[in-house]
Amino acid sequence: MTTTAISSPQLTTLDRCDRCGAQAYVRVVLESSGGELRFCGHHARAVEATLRPLASEWLDETGRLHEKAPVSVD
Repeated sequence: MTTTAISSPQLTTLDRCDRCGAQAYVRVVLESSGGELRFCGHHARAVEATLRPLASEWLDETGRLHEKAPVSVD
């Protein structure tokens, strides 16, 4: 199983899961059509076994879910 980096920019808070509308943390590009799908972490895990073999690119940014936001000191 390989993970391919996508040249597109990082996913933003405006990117939404195609299944539920939550913030997307995974972008999948399908090899056959070049179409893009976006998923929240939950739905990405649910479809990974099916879609990963069909994907030409798989960007997984779920690690950002555990990042702590910087605290401003005023």
